[in-house]
Amino acid sequence: MLDSLLRIAGVYKIYEKYLSNQISKAEAPKHIGIILDGNRRWAEANSYPRWIGHWFGAKKAEKLLEWCKELGIKTLTLYVLSVENLQRSPEEVKELLTLIEEKLKELTQDGRIHKYRIRVKALGKIELLPDSIKELLAKIEKATEDYDEYFLNIAIAYGGRLEIVDVVKGIAEKVKNKELSLSEITSKTVEEHLYTSHLPYPEPDLIIRTSGEERLSGFLLWQSAYSELVFLDVFWPEFRKIDLMRAVRTYQRRIRRFGK
Repeated sequence: MLDSLLRIAGVYKIYEKYLSNQISKAEAPKHIGIILDGNRRWAEANSYPRWIGHWFGAKKAEKLLEWCKELGIKTLTLYVLSVENLQRSPEEVKELLTLIEEKLKELTQDGRIHKYRIRVKALGKIELLPDSIKELLAKIEKATEDYDEYFLNIAIAYGGRLEIVDVVKGIAEKVKNKELSLSEITSKTVEEHLYTSHLPYPEPDLIIRTSGEERLSGFLLWQSAYSELVFLDVFWPEFRKIDLMRAVRTYQRRIRRFGK
């Protein structure tokens, strides 16, 4: 409703500029995570088939790279597909995977990746995905592995509990092989084994979830201990730049004490 009123009144750009003046690029979150939620409900609310919602959601995600760059956000982690999502109906899973494969193909050819030196990495149980998707992910990770200006993480076939299980297994294997002793295990040891260990700022400063749901659904469970959370009552396909700016403004107005 607000979006329609803004456009009818011709003041959307004015409002965007107003928000821009209220947030500080110098104090932008270094790392944000976004839970892309509400594609199916948006489609149903607009009398579309569910797969249309996923398609519109994927198109919306393409715009985020530019928005984040404009706001000075260096690291973006997108919760694209959870392990639990793979348990949906075979028809929907097939549609999701087909769309993901199509968008990954486009991403491998996206000139912005190389222009802005964006390192792309998949986070999750990649072995559960079709070979064609695994190959695309491996291709783009290899092509961008030396980039360090910006970071785009795609949480796909991801589960926060499974990530922690993988960490435990990795550390246990090192203890078993006498590469590590029990007394040497610290929080830093765990962080070094997380899927996000390649990042300069592995812990999101800000996590945004769309669709009005107020939970993390297993997203970056370890890393989000002190993340600021913003829940937006907008379905992901309707997400706008001003929604991102509002979330950043909310983040900048909060006082982070990290438990101190």
